[in-house]
Amino acid sequence: MPGCDEAVLGRVLARLLARSRASGPRDLPGLVDEAARELGAAHARIYLADVQQRHLVPLPVHGGDDPRRHAAAEEIETTLAGRTYRLQRTRISTGPPPVGWFPLVDGIERIGVLRVEAPAAGPETADCWEALAALVALLTVSKSAYSDVIVRTTRDRPMSLQAELLWAFLPPRTIGTRDVTSSAVLEPAYEVGGDAFDHSVAGGRLHMSVFDAMGHDLASGGASSVALAACRSTRRAGGDLAAIAQAIDRTLGRWIPDRLLTAVVADLDSATGELTWINCGHPTPLLIRGRHVVAGALRRRPELPLGLGYHDRGPQPVHHTRLQPGDRVLIYTDGVTDARSPTGDTFGEERLTDTLVQHMASGEPAPEALRHLTHSLLAHQNHRLRDDATILLAEWHPRSRGG
Repeated sequence: MPGCDEAVLGRVLARLLARSRASGPRDLPGLVDEAARELGAAHARIYLADVQQRHLVPLPVHGGDDPRRHAAAEEIETTLAGRTYRLQRTRISTGPPPVGWFPLVDGIERIGVLRVEAPAAGPETADCWEALAALVALLTVSKSAYSDVIVRTTRDRPMSLQAELLWAFLPPRTIGTRDVTSSAVLEPAYEVGGDAFDHSVAGGRLHMSVFDAMGHDLASGGASSVALAACRSTRRAGGDLAAIAQAIDRTLGRWIPDRLLTAVVADLDSATGELTWINCGHPTPLLIRGRHVVAGALRRRPELPLGLGYHDRGPQPVHHTRLQPGDRVLIYTDGVTDARSPTGDTFGEERLTDTLVQHMASGEPAPEALRHLTHSLLAHQNHRLRDDATILLAEWHPRSRGG
């Protein structure tokens, strides 16, 4: 295929969409490969990021005798495929054979890459293959909700029961609009116990929540899951931050008594930059402006943790501040700063912010900076975290109102 014929592309994408509706997740790799061949490719393959974002793992191809169905994983840190994933930019290698790597992105959430082996996989036809990749990403995400095949591909070992419970409740790691972005990470991914995060965009507001339940067992996972459900139920019914804190407090007291939970629940107005939040016994969120932390900017007297019945007695103080364009808000659990190396050195707040600022100053987008930060945290503790560690980074980057 010498160029990207829009009429041909439209027909191929329409056929792929129609075929996918009556096909199971196991069939997706074959359908995508078939569509790519119709567009002039020799071969196409879906690669998905693993849970800890270290590898890009090929989605299994079922049936047939093609030995390429046994393709090896690609390292995210060191390969062209990984660079495509990390920076969300198409990469072309001249080969032989010529290969194009195209990002698979759901909204702004990175999920993997599409490998296309084709003489036509060059810069002049990049739009064609990027359109195919966009549809492949949507199909992959839609089928992930009910596909153990896709979920198993992204894991390299079994999850604990409490981790399985929590991951079932968590939203995508990255969400956003042209005005706001929120990205979060959670470790230890396969054994997480009581940490959780939530974020959503609705009505011109970005909602953010980070929870840290006492303990590291199934009851801890249950407490955080209940907190997530109470938060969402109240928010979707029109409740404000104070109502969310009351609902979580009341629900924990009724259904999981004697389990305490610290939390920060916050809203960011994407039009004005007004940040509102409640801190229930949690580490103070940090405000990052440029390359520096604004000392004490978000420090307020924290309220008591949730689960004691204190918040259910009446509205608690809601704090307010006004952000500047480009400001970032960092919310984290104490498992991050308290993480100790084998020699007893804590990771600490300064190392946390320095590592994050350094990576973002080099031009990395927030999800990539958090990925590097998480790996630094794991390396600091010799890849054996003793407590859950959750980090959520929100950025306000409003469009020019005059343009």
